[in-house]
Amino acid sequence: MICEALAIPGVVQFVPQKREDDRGYFCELFRKDWFNQNVVDVELVQENQSLSRYAGTIRGLHFQTMPFTQGKLVRCQAGALVDVVVDMRRGSPTFGHWLAVELSQDNGRQLWIPPGTAHGFCTLLPNTVISYKVSAYYSPEHDRGMAWDDPDIAISWPAVADPTFLSPKDRMHPRLAELPAFFTYGDR
Repeated sequence: MICEALAIPGVVQFVPQKREDDRGYFCELFRKDWFNQNVVDVELVQENQSLSRYAGTIRGLHFQTMPFTQGKLVRCQAGALVDVVVDMRRGSPTFGHWLAVELSQDNGRQLWIPPGTAHGFCTLLPNTVISYKVSAYYSPEHDRGMAWDDPDIAISWPAVADPTFLSPKDRMHPRLAELPAFFTYGDR
């Protein structure tokens, strides 16, 4: 696997290697031993999947608070999307910064998003399917969000992004400056 640390501490992109022939390919998508040694030593406990029917669908920015903070291992199973991570860890050198990575069924990239960050995405194609493994179970009481269009963060969403496809819940999230300090850099 090709593995690369990105600009926000703890965010790692990797691409599983495909073994191809004229019939197609075979690929190991996840190996716990490799992941724990090369990315982060964590137990992944739940896997989620979502389908977005329309190009331009925005989902997020989502996170969970302590003690159910989630790290996420994200990949695109069908279609394509721009995956966005925002660092919410007070004291982090990249607090309030964001990064974006294009994930698609064609490029095969996967993204590790550490606890203490907010996660969202915008679909580039209709019928895009995203799946992600998480390090903590979903907890409705700890489920939170941050405004996808926070002007202080100024995420450069793709031109196809269409706020009419936001969920009612995602329309109501506060800006980062309005949120309590849920995370501190160095917390696990």
